[in-house]
Amino acid sequence: MKKRALISVSDKSGVTEFASSLIDLGYEILSTGGTQKVLEKANISVIPVEEVTGFPECFSGRVKTLHPLIFGGLLFKRGDTEHVEQAEKLGIQPIDIVVVNLYPFEEAAKNEKNGRTELIEQIDIGGPSLLRAAAKNADHVTVICDTTDYDRVIEQLKKDGDTSTELRTELATKVYLRTAAYDTCIAQKLSGGFHNGMLLTNKMDMRYGENPHQWGAFYEFYGRPPGWTVLQEEKKMSYLNILDADGAWNLVCEFEEPCAACIKHANPSGVACHDDITEAFQRSYDADRLSAFGVIIALNRPCTKGIIEKIVEQKIFVEIIIAPSYEPDAIEALKKRPKIRVIEHHCSEEADIPSFRSMLGGMLVQNLDKRIVTEEDLTVATEVKPTKEQIADLLFCWKIVKHAKSNAIVFSKDQATVGIGCGQTSRVDSTIIAARRAGERAKGAVMASDAFFPFPDSIEEAAKHGIAAIIQPGGSIRDEEVIAKANELKIPMVFTGVRGFRH
Repeated sequence: MKKRALISVSDKSGVTEFASSLIDLGYEILSTGGTQKVLEKANISVIPVEEVTGFPECFSGRVKTLHPLIFGGLLFKRGDTEHVEQAEKLGIQPIDIVVVNLYPFEEAAKNEKNGRTELIEQIDIGGPSLLRAAAKNADHVTVICDTTDYDRVIEQLKKDGDTSTELRTELATKVYLRTAAYDTCIAQKLSGGFHNGMLLTNKMDMRYGENPHQWGAFYEFYGRPPGWTVLQEEKKMSYLNILDADGAWNLVCEFEEPCAACIKHANPSGVACHDDITEAFQRSYDADRLSAFGVIIALNRPCTKGIIEKIVEQKIFVEIIIAPSYEPDAIEALKKRPKIRVIEHHCSEEADIPSFRSMLGGMLVQNLDKRIVTEEDLTVATEVKPTKEQIADLLFCWKIVKHAKSNAIVFSKDQATVGIGCGQTSRVDSTIIAARRAGERAKGAVMASDAFFPFPDSIEEAAKHGIAAIIQPGGSIRDEEVIAKANELKIPMVFTGVRGFRH
């Protein structure tokens, strides 16, 4: 008896080549609907499923393969005498390979023009059922849900005459991931986002977790690759390296203009914008050279050879560089510094990206803070108004303070930070730290606070060091006291109306 393969796919890429190879290996092909037509057009002999079942496709194609003669052929145990006898008695022939990829519900869900009716029609029923049945009987049946697996299945069939238990098991587990993700997307979309779910896969072991005695790993969201590529990694990254790289990357992606950031312990030590990305890097490093030891460098423009030369000349200890791309000369220069990990990443254009944090045995979920504050959003709270130049620096400063741990204070001047204080339990302490970092550079700089000032003390502290303008959310019960102090000290202050906490 010839071996049989059932092929019914939505994504038809590579299917004719795969089916043709199976024919050459002596398989019969069972198929349905659109797949059957594609195979027949390619002159591939096909047995229609309805010829096997004796029952036609019905209900606009909603019922095609749901029949005991199909599912029996998938599920009966080949080595079980009772099962074999039952199959023979019922006229059930074995199906040895199942190739199914599902209706493109995920793609339909992305199209906002599709209403509930259109979405419902893209929910596959027979496909997941065939996949799960074949996966359950992976001891005997090879199941393929991913077109990228065609070649290795054919290669093994040609070499050994059958697929190995190891390959069938791997492909079966892949099916369970696929159907779980598929159903998760359906539940999420049809519930209007009320029932959110996620599936993690492709574990990548870290060198260690937050500390060397802790293990750490990175998982991708199934069906949504992270979009970053490691170009150089002599030493495997740790849990904290990934956290810092993520913080650095999210920060520079705030800016349309060329921007560079130096990050330590998930906080910026220096950030700068400049028409020349090499100069932006230098200014970001100069903002706080003391803190930039074992630093993560993020760039929102291609990394230049000049940046690598500056790193070498100044003997900067760099853990990671993350950028959208690297000039060829920069790649060659980095090869001479193999201890620097090199990551290529691209700023996401998604408007509402969720963020996940495990907590108390569960998960906190929120969208990333993508809120952009413009000059039109600002309310001048003081008698003295900021200059145009000060407004530009205030808006620059605001973008950065959102990426420092609360309570956060940032001093900046000429599109570069000069002092950052963050992660303190008192806002005035953060102001004192930022002032100490800035030193004389604080004179004429502007200050951003990620939340309102509960007391006027931070305003007084800022004035001691020559801060020229302030941006903050406003909203304190003591706003009048804070505004009065700013008026007394003749420091212009603007309110954003939105808070920028980061914990």
